[in-house]
Order: sequence, then structure tokens, then C-alpha cells
Amino acid sequence: MLLNIFAYPFFALLLAAAGCGKSTESQNPDEKKPPVKEEGTYVNPVFEPVLADPTVIRDPESGLFYAYGTQDDWGDGQGSRLMPILQSTNLVDWKAVGQAFSNKPTWKDNGGLWAPDVNVVDGTYYLYYAYSTWGDPNPGIGVAVAEKPAGPFIDHGKLFTSEEVDVPNSIDPFYFEEAGKKYLFWGSFSNAPTQGTYGVQLSDDGLSVPDLNRKFKIAAGDFEAVMIHKRDGYYYFFGSKGSCCEGANSQYHVLVARATDLMGPYLDKNGDDISERGKGTLFLKGNEKFVGPGHNARLIPDDEGTDWFLYHGIDKARGKVSSGASRRMLMLDKVVWRDRWPEISGGTPSTTVQDAPVFQ
Repeated sequence: MLLNIFAYPFFALLLAAAGCGKSTESQNPDEKKPPVKEEGTYVNPVFEPVLADPTVIRDPESGLFYAYGTQDDWGDGQGSRLMPILQSTNLVDWKAVGQAFSNKPTWKDNGGLWAPDVNVVDGTYYLYYAYSTWGDPNPGIGVAVAEKPAGPFIDHGKLFTSEEVDVPNSIDPFYFEEAGKKYLFWGSFSNAPTQGTYGVQLSDDGLSVPDLNRKFKIAAGDFEAVMIHKRDGYYYFFGSKGSCCEGANSQYHVLVARATDLMGPYLDKNGDDISERGKGTLFLKGNEKFVGPGHNARLIPDDEGTDWFLYHGIDKARGKVSSGASRRMLMLDKVVWRDRWPEISGGTPSTTVQDAPVFQ
């Protein structure tokens, strides 16, 4: 992904040229400076060139925000980052501070580290991740832990593979605690008979699954990237559909449903159960500037109680970085609750200057 964005591009370029004989543009041809904005506002994207499949937490000790993304080559000459880590004070201004892993876990022979989900569990930072290749017949999900949000994360190995849990395309993990119990949700696109988004109870320490046979299905296999948000007696399911990673041609979009029980059934606004394919209420889709919005993080409330939606999206005019990876940038938009359903203004990513989240 991206280096820090300078406030004064002209002088930054002169400094870089004097220091190493190369301009910032030549070091990273994919970098683009954001438009000028006033304090207390922002313009999408809030980070580029890439932070795919983001997960975002607020560190309870420092109050800083940390974002983590799928392994990717940002096209800046630094190779493939093993789950990049960003840091921010306000959800708007982000800087890269490292990567989650110094070496790839060894419990699988090959693949990339995808779709992290980071949580503070009993004072420790847990990172659930997918380990997969494109078209992998047997991807799996693992877990790593760290004492600090910036790592280093120590791998604790796999939780299960697709073959072991009998769920095809077992990727995109999501952690949830309820009534003192720990759960993992996961699942991705598939047409197989056992396809779908599933949940299963974790061990008390969150590092294993005592009984894979106790899994339960909550959504059909045309969904992926599950996120569940609890509010006012409802569990809200956010999931992505469509092609995630075809650059400017990506068709990703986000749909929503809700339930009164964590295990479902999750119903859309029409009352249809999303365990049946083709269901779900549209929440966010692309527009003329940004396409493929999806795979969102948890909702983050600001200090005024406003919920914020962080996700990745692709600039239609610049669909890929020089490495060939889709330019899945970090995006931010405000969530409004109307009649106990979440909405984003216009149902598409914002493209103009917006009021920023408020943090004291």
C-alpha cells in the first residue's frame, strides 16, 4: 500500500530528490496526493493505494485506531506485505506502521494471508485470518496473537480447513462474543451444496474449535465478508456480493439483513431469509467514481455516537496498481439509522468533502 502523504507535495518532492536522487513519484508511481480539505473534513479515499478487506479497532490503552488488511503488493517496490498495519488518531489520517507477520505461517504449503479480523480478547490482540490461493480447493482459517496492536503477531496455527469443516471456500473470518461465549463466523462464494456463511463456537481461549460439527448456517453462498453488528436488540448482518477484485470492472456491493438471535434467521427488509440465495437489502453499491465497495470492518462510533463504516473501494479511473493488484483503497462513510435499519447517504461511496468523525 502507501507511504505517508506529505502535506506540501512540492517541497516533499524536492527533499526526496535532494536526499536520494529520486523523486517520490519515481519511487511510487501509484501514489496520488489527496485534494485539499479543511480541518474537520475528509474526502474518500482515506488511505491508498491499497488496504483490502479492512478490519479496524481502537486500542483501549492509547485510543489510537489500527487498521489491518489483506496481503498485497502495493506496487511501490517493497514487495508483498504480510497483512499491512495502519495507524490513525481520527479514522481519516492514516499512516503505515508495519505488517502483522514477519514470516508467513507454515501450516499451509502455499497461499496468501487474506481478510484479517483483529479484536482485543481478554487484554490480548487476536488476529483471525484466511490462508488461501485463488480457486483454492482447501483454504483455511488461522489465528495469531500479539501483546500490542502493532504486533508482532505470533501465529497459533490453523483453526480448520475447508475439508475439515465441510464448508467450501472457508475464508473471511469474523469474531463475535455473546453471553460470555466466543464465536467465529466465516464463509465465501460457492455453489456447492454445503456452501454458505457459518458460525461455530470457539474454545474459551479463542484459539481452537472444540466441535466442528456444531457449526450453524446463517447466510447463503452468494455472500462473503460477514460482519455482525449488535444494536437495540437486533443483530445486523453485513455481507458482500459480486466480484471483488477485477479493478475498474469490480462489482462488489454490500447488503444487510437482521435477526433477533445471533444464530438467525437473518431477514432482509422484505422479510426474506438470507440463507436463501439472492436475498438481502442493498446497503452500498458503486458509482461513477468508486466501484466495488465492500468487505467492511466493524462499525466504529465516534465521540458523538455517530457510527462510521470503513470498507474498501476502487477508483474507476485507476483500477489497479503497477503490480497488477486491484487498487482496493480504504474508504469511510457515515451510517445513519432510519426505522432501525442502517443507511449510507445515497447508498454509494461519498465523492465530495464530508464532515469527519469527531474525537476529543
